[in-house]
Amino acid sequence: MKKKLSFLLVCLITAMMVINSSITAFAETYDNVDLISNYGVVIDYETGQVLGGKNIDSKVYPASTTKIWTAYLTVKNTKNLDEPIEITEPPGVDGSCMYLEVGEIFTVRELLQGLLIHSSNDAAVVLAKYVSGSVEEFANLMNEEAKKAGALNTHFNNPNGLPDENHYTTASDMAKIAKSAWMNPLYRKFCTRRYYEIPPTNKFAEARQLLNHHKMIKNGEYYYEGVLGGKTGYTDASGNTLVTYCRRGNTTLVAVILNSTSAANAYGDTASLFDYGFGNFEKTDMKVSMEPVPFKVLPCDKYILKNNGNTYPFYYKTKVYVTLPKGIDKSQLTKRQAVLQNAAGPLRLKSKYYYKKQMVGWGMQYERNIVSDLLLAS
Repeated sequence: MKKKLSFLLVCLITAMMVINSSITAFAETYDNVDLISNYGVVIDYETGQVLGGKNIDSKVYPASTTKIWTAYLTVKNTKNLDEPIEITEPPGVDGSCMYLEVGEIFTVRELLQGLLIHSSNDAAVVLAKYVSGSVEEFANLMNEEAKKAGALNTHFNNPNGLPDENHYTTASDMAKIAKSAWMNPLYRKFCTRRYYEIPPTNKFAEARQLLNHHKMIKNGEYYYEGVLGGKTGYTDASGNTLVTYCRRGNTTLVAVILNSTSAANAYGDTASLFDYGFGNFEKTDMKVSMEPVPFKVLPCDKYILKNNGNTYPFYYKTKVYVTLPKGIDKSQLTKRQAVLQNAAGPLRLKSKYYYKKQMVGWGMQYERNIVSDLLLAS
């Protein structure tokens, strides 16, 4: 009897997972924003919805915007940011550097600030080796985590973004990477700092003063209201690249510019992307009920489940927002649902909201009871 129940339980969970789980892929060429740069995109941070852009899926070099992922993975994999790191060998890279000396000692925190604020290529190499033991292994980690973030057209070969034919991304992928990184509060703290001073070290008698290179933050040359921070980048091969986070009201947008012909154009195009996003879209509260929502199970479940009305009650725990073109009523949306298996604990019911086949928001509901608790006694 126990074997039979176990088999039926597996069948039940498998069946529930595939119910309504077929989501129509949405593919569209976004050329709806007038950009000088060749590649760019703006997305809604909360939903990941693409609002507009140009050549968003073309592969190009990311330059130092790569360091967003290096910083995020360092923060994610470091327990103590004040742990000291001794420079044991020359990092062996050119470009923007802190000129770290062999024998010099820094904390992980200081190197992270040098990485994001000063865009230090040598700090990137040291942090990569600190986290993974070698640049090669860290690049593998970068690629594994990028795929988890949905960046399927990206391949990293180094932690700093120096030119390499096997180091590339797309505007849409970089937006996904930037969105994933922004979810980490420590990354946000480092990314939004305008100034940081590294005190004298055992090898360098003067303090290193670091100024944020991003010129759209407060007091910047291209200041844009609401900009929180981001990351700049440039090589001869990549042109100017720029990732920027901006918040107005209850909406946070992420803009990416790649392969721009000048810094001025990159900043101007970023402003155009934000103007388009904030000007044409708005966040709408779906006003979902916090009351339990029954979800029907299969007819055969009556043979293995207790008398539960042939349904599972799912509950929303937070409000659900969608990002819609201004003037569009939420009644025009369609909803698709999928039950997600949870390795430990109750099942989850994910509801995705679509406007013209494009996902514009989602919400998660949680099962009141664990399936195993509903099984009939053997």
